[in-house]
Amino acid sequence: MDRHHPHEAGTGDHASAAPRIGVGLRAPHYRDFLERRPRVDWIEVHTENYLDAGGWDAHVLSRLRADYPVSLHGVGLGIGSARGFSEAHLARVRAVVERVEPFLVSEHLCWGAVADRHLNDLLPLPLTAEALALVCERVDRVQEFLRRRILLENVSTYLRFRDDAAGECAFLAEVARRTGCGILLDVNNLHVNQCNHGEDAHAAMLALAPGTVGEIHVAGHLVADDAVIDHHGAPVADTVWSLHAAALRRFGDVPTLVEWDTDIPQLEVLLAEADRARQVARTVFARDAAPAARRPEVPDAPGGTPLATAQERFSRALFDYAATQQALAMFDGDAARAEQRLARYRGNLSAGWSKTLAGAYPVLRQLLGDEFFDALAHEYGRAHPSQSGDLNRFGDRMAAFLAGFAPAAAYPYLPDMARLEWALHEAHYAAAGAPLDPAMLTGWTADDFDMARPGLRAPTALFSSPWAVVDIWLAHQPDPPCGLPDDPDRASAAAIVRPQWRTDLLALDAAAFAALAALRDGATMGEAIDAALARDPDFDAGLHLQRWLLHGMLGTPEPTS
Repeated sequence: MDRHHPHEAGTGDHASAAPRIGVGLRAPHYRDFLERRPRVDWIEVHTENYLDAGGWDAHVLSRLRADYPVSLHGVGLGIGSARGFSEAHLARVRAVVERVEPFLVSEHLCWGAVADRHLNDLLPLPLTAEALALVCERVDRVQEFLRRRILLENVSTYLRFRDDAAGECAFLAEVARRTGCGILLDVNNLHVNQCNHGEDAHAAMLALAPGTVGEIHVAGHLVADDAVIDHHGAPVADTVWSLHAAALRRFGDVPTLVEWDTDIPQLEVLLAEADRARQVARTVFARDAAPAARRPEVPDAPGGTPLATAQERFSRALFDYAATQQALAMFDGDAARAEQRLARYRGNLSAGWSKTLAGAYPVLRQLLGDEFFDALAHEYGRAHPSQSGDLNRFGDRMAAFLAGFAPAAAYPYLPDMARLEWALHEAHYAAAGAPLDPAMLTGWTADDFDMARPGLRAPTALFSSPWAVVDIWLAHQPDPPCGLPDDPDRASAAAIVRPQWRTDLLALDAAAFAALAALRDGATMGEAIDAALARDPDFDAGLHLQRWLLHGMLGTPEPTS
């Protein structure tokens, strides 16, 4: 049964319209936003970057939320995945929505998972009656679970399916009619698909009724030999600005976002693009009304390859070259061109693995070199595909993978380096517990101190290795400490700490490690100091306690009866 929700934006009333221009908030601009609060009307963030409630990213967003309306833009839900939609991921998205209270929530018309294999890409759907029914059911479920209306975005693609029974905008229009969802219209994607498939971007836009579009995206693209790539890494092209103006004439006072996600420039460059978007809107709002809508054609009969089968064939072809020909039979157009463009998706998958793993394992990348690390990332991804729409979880099996990899024989410390860097990665995103307040100690007796069980404050963690992994890691930091030992066979230990928002590594001697390990395992302060003294009779408990308190390593002990 069709459900109609009240529209939240895009009324088509040009007389009262005023530009509402936002920019995507990306990590390189965090400091600029915190210190300067630049003049933009709103900010958009990718939902999957904030699934964890702790860490620097979540802290920055909570600070800026007081000054800017926020839009949450999802890239990992995969609403069109026939056999890979994750209820657990949806639950994490709802937690972010409840925490951030955004004014818009959006996702993409795409799929991204098969069973427990997540491809972490915005993959094209066959635009069939079966896909329409599935997407509508999913949108209904998501909106009911989130308890709010969402927007669904058109995506750029390199391939179209032979079974397509409608254009993408007509498909989206029908989803909106049946579910009451809104549409996020990316006009750069319209232009990209016009170039890649010979589609008419302006005609596609006419399939969408005024009142259904709740947000517009503009972005830069890259013209390659075989396709136009929606890479969000360049200024917006004049052709896309023209489409932006046409969209505003049709859909009215709709919030517009300038996206820039790769090769991110100085903030001033992004703000200049936002100013141009504002000027385009002001010019449009002084002109004539929107053109009339045309009735879109929508798929109304089943047929062709079943959706789950099509997605399984697509996924298999990304991992196995032998499966390419079976996949190519599904796509429209010239087979040679389709094969070249399928390789684009294959390259996206491998590049995503490399980028994600490089973020989690920066020192490992330095040790192995860029070329070897990229090859390693490719092999890791094939052996351990992502199982989540949250790429922050991809890479958790790297230590075990390296233990069975050839370089580990020559460099036996590599698995432990991976284990250390993954612990640092987890600490960066973890929620933090309450630290032990040094003022509490002033009211303690000697017995109170001995019997206290503070434990280690999250996300503090301990690390040890029979190799000099800690020293090697420290030596590869931008400002390494002086006097590091150069013996790789030297055992090492450290504490991973995050007193506020910066995760760091503190080298530990054997005595300090023994004390902290005891506290981690539930020992009293007295027992922990005894463990340290057993390793080093000259252990200075007072000096180490000051260090632990300074770095927020101890938790607040439970009251004793």
